[in-house]
Amino acid sequence: MNYNNKRRTRPSAKRPASQLNPELLVKKSKAITAEPYVSARNFDQLNLHRDLSKNIAFKGYQSPSEIQDKCIDQLIDGKNLVGIAATGTGKTGAFLIPIVQQMLTSDNVSGLVVVPTRELAQQVQAEYRSLTKGTRLNSACFIGGTSVGKDMSMARRKLDLIVGTPGRLADLIDRRALKIDSTPILVLDEFDRMLDMGFVKAIQKLVSGMHNRKQTMLFSATLDSSQEKLIKQITETAIRVNVSGGTQSSDNVDQNIIRVKHNENKFDVLFDLVNESAFEKVLLFAETKRGVDKLSKQLKNSGIKSDVIHGDKSQNYRSRAIELFKSGRTKILVATDVAARGIDIKGVTHVINYQLPQTMDSYIHRIGRTGRAEATGVAYTFVN
Repeated sequence: MNYNNKRRTRPSAKRPASQLNPELLVKKSKAITAEPYVSARNFDQLNLHRDLSKNIAFKGYQSPSEIQDKCIDQLIDGKNLVGIAATGTGKTGAFLIPIVQQMLTSDNVSGLVVVPTRELAQQVQAEYRSLTKGTRLNSACFIGGTSVGKDMSMARRKLDLIVGTPGRLADLIDRRALKIDSTPILVLDEFDRMLDMGFVKAIQKLVSGMHNRKQTMLFSATLDSSQEKLIKQITETAIRVNVSGGTQSSDNVDQNIIRVKHNENKFDVLFDLVNESAFEKVLLFAETKRGVDKLSKQLKNSGIKSDVIHGDKSQNYRSRAIELFKSGRTKILVATDVAARGIDIKGVTHVINYQLPQTMDSYIHRIGRTGRAEATGVAYTFVN
């Protein structure tokens, strides 16, 4: 077959038409001929604290990835850094390992990690806990969709690492439950996405509230030149580490467009597509929450196991939807861009954009959910 928690919400404004050129979204994956990056040293040679080294070994990590190799030493030394690397290359470890090392070897070291989505926040905290197992270091994760009362109680404790989304962190600060004025380390992970999502003011508030900030780390998979001014406002002296170009879509993903003719039913085209045997685990992106809900309902009514993830769903619902998708009990996970960041699910065979994404940045992160770990993935984008 050839394919060229219920809450009241305000009606969303009509989104502007995408300005992406569909022809740019047609690309064959490249044969993986380059040798994977091999560090000249292993983690045992990094002179890390014995508890940290033990936990790294327990996780099965033998040598640092490229982004880790180029960042860890400089970050342990306390330098500011902007790191650009593709998804799935170990960015989280690149900033957490130096932070944990500093915490275990120095006094009064604490950190704040700000991320755009709830799922990414939970993953960062889980990674931190695995790296600090057997130590007295603690952490807390503050995200939307959870109990504000419980968060306020937790925020008043002495915390070594705070992980959270901008909105909930700002809310806790406004309620005078969370104090970050003496926190010395700031990490903005997927900072470009946070800026795209309209968190500029919240981030500026967090940055200005860290009066004792001594080290700043910014990490992302892409970098937009329009964000340079704000980056310089946050940290003027940052070292740049660029492992990926930061603007290219994955070379491990076959990319194509599906042109829907005027006399065709778009959902019928989708239904025929995902019923092919190769479509085992599919991430289906729509532009709006309403569109996501409608698509999932249509799929279920057609006999296809699907679920949804978007900002109006409770955190418990979102976590369960992801687990069902990971386990294979759900074939299709329909999502807004909230799933394009921070969800690391192995074996996603296909990514489908039901509409043209608004930006190339959004497109890159969506298709980055497939074709991971040297596997080849497939991405389709519907064009009306």
